[in-house]
Formats: sequence, structure tokens, C-alpha cells
Amino acid sequence: MYVAILGPLRVGAGNTSAILGAKKIRATLAMLALRAGQVVSFDELIDELWGETPLKNARNALQANVTRMRRSLGQLGLDSGEQGVVRTVGNGYLLSMPATSLDANRFLQQVREGHDLVGCQPEKAAERLRGSLAMWHGPALVDVGDGPRCRAAALRLDEQRRLAHEDLISAQLASGEAGAVVPELRQLHAEHPERERFSEQLMLALYRTGRQSEAIDIFHRTRRRLDEELGLLPGRELNRLYQAILTQDASLSL
Repeated sequence: MYVAILGPLRVGAGNTSAILGAKKIRATLAMLALRAGQVVSFDELIDELWGETPLKNARNALQANVTRMRRSLGQLGLDSGEQGVVRTVGNGYLLSMPATSLDANRFLQQVREGHDLVGCQPEKAAERLRGSLAMWHGPALVDVGDGPRCRAAALRLDEQRRLAHEDLISAQLASGEAGAVVPELRQLHAEHPERERFSEQLMLALYRTGRQSEAIDIFHRTRRRLDEELGLLPGRELNRLYQAILTQDASLSL
């Protein structure tokens, strides 16, 4: 069995997969998958599903919701009641599934591996990081509702996705691919003007492709955005890179 949450929630086994129909069923499965092999309490699930509109018979509603989820999984051949993959344990439910069967956990593992390789084996790092980013099919947990725990998990995963993009570009720059990354960096810089690392990477890529004046312009545009939109000054690394570009510091060469 596997569960995918890097985009619309999907569940399946082997070559068979499906998107579960009801949003509350998807939210319940997402909560259990995020803590696969651990008990998620009834209270946590009730708060996630009905936190803003508490029910008088919330426990019964939760039990009915889990029953429908088990039925949906059973149609895929994944659950056969209490002894199936979704188990009632003490005061909660447990999803009997290895942590690696959740795509988000495999993504995070590959990101860690890629990050550790950027400085010593950039080409191998780029391969790992491309593979991790290829797992995404839309915003994380996009169709599971607005419960606080799933939203928090989605924000953490989206942040890791951006960090993986940054590490991938660092690996490409270290591999001599400055020209190839400029178009993507321009897009990322426009979409995330608050992330100074994208500004730094774009400036370095432009400088290494002989466009010093454009690199300097990126610095000034970033400084204005930080000031006008966030009331911030450029960080130390961005300023250091700007000064190095002005003086054509030899350390900027690959």
C-alpha cells in the first residue's frame, strides 16, 4: 500500500490507485498516513475534521467516517475491517503502513541526501533532487480540507520543496550549468521575491554568463522589494555577493 499527498491525495497498491471521494475521508487518511505506524487519537481526528463546528456526537461521526474510509480501501483490496491496514488501537486509529510508503517521507529523504551531496558531488546531488521534485503533482495536501494539522504539514512540505529547488540550482551552478538555470531562476525570483537565495543564485548565474550589469540590477530590484514590501534590508550574503560582483572577485568563478 502507498499514499501520495504531494498533490491530490491518492491511495493504492501496485499499479492500482484511486482518489477517495469524500473530503473528510481524505483528511482522515492523510492524518493517519502522516503518522503511519503510530496511533492518532480520536480527539485529534475530531478536532481536525470538525474543529470549527463541533458535533454533539463527534465520536459516532468519526467512527462512521472511518467505516466509510475502510469500505473505500476495501474496494481497492487494501482493508478488510479491524485487522486491515486501518486499526482501532486504544483511544485512536493506526494506519499499518511503513513510513516509506508515504511519498512525502520519500521526498524528504531524497532531499536530505541531495543536500548532503551538493558540495562534494553536485551532479549526483542534482540527480537526487530532480527525482525528489518529480514526486510532486500539485500543492501538498491540496484536497484534504483546512484542518490545522494538515495545513501545517502542507506548509512544511511546501517549504522543503522550495529548499530542494534552491539546492538543485546550487548543484547545477557547481556543475557549470549557469546558462541553463537562468530562465528557471528568473521565474523563481519573480514568484518568491522574499527568498534572497534565489536572488543570489540568479545574480551568480548572470555574472558567470557574462551579464554583470544584469546581476547588479537584480540586486537593486531585490533591495527595493525587500524595503517596500517587507521593510527589510538585504542580508549579509546578498550584500557580500553584490560587492564581489562589483569588484569581479575571482572567487566567483567556477
